[in-house]
Amino acid sequence: MIGVIVNVLTVVVGSIIGILFKKGIPEKITKTIMTGLGLCVIYIGVDGALEGSNPIIAVVCMAVGGGIGALLNINKQINRLGDFIASRFKNGEGQSTVAEGFVSASLMFCVGAMAIVGSLNSGLGVPGGLEMIYTKSVLDLISSALLAASLGFGVIFSAAFVLVFQGSLVLLAEVIQPFLTATVISEITCVGSLLIIGLGLNLTCNAKIKVANYMPALVLVPVVVWVMS
Repeated sequence: MIGVIVNVLTVVVGSIIGILFKKGIPEKITKTIMTGLGLCVIYIGVDGALEGSNPIIAVVCMAVGGGIGALLNINKQINRLGDFIASRFKNGEGQSTVAEGFVSASLMFCVGAMAIVGSLNSGLGVPGGLEMIYTKSVLDLISSALLAASLGFGVIFSAAFVLVFQGSLVLLAEVIQPFLTATVISEITCVGSLLIIGLGLNLTCNAKIKVANYMPALVLVPVVVWVMS
């Protein structure tokens, strides 16, 4: 778990740096940074989406997962959480901003091969597992600072999601490792990257895509891969 704890701390530290940086620059510059960051997020999403080898898997997972998410209204529930956080800490940011920062950062930090493979290898004691987590931690330190400078206070709460998600992978590595084959990890990266593209469009075009409603698609990937195989 030491690697996950280090990763969580880097997210917290990076977020604090970004929040402090945000307070010291004019709003128009912050908006420019947010647009530039959004373009980078879209690039990261496109790059990750190409990891998938079967477009049908992505289509099925996004369609069914989006339907489930809309039925459960996950986006609204997360916005309520953002509303609670905003009122609790009285940081002056609206609930939508807090929720957007939380969702955006959580997906950015937890969707991808480094998060999944690094956590599994760490839990299984595979040589190089911690090194991958430490490399990811450095990247997350920079990313969290940039995200917090653009999206504000909500980013710091993604550290809790990183702890729960990656910590669960480490603790349950021996149980779930047989199910997370190379194909499954690639397809999870692909589907997750589509959500990241949605985040990028929200940042650059104010598209108002309810990305959180598509999060069940990530859980469906192993099932769809198994059925199609």
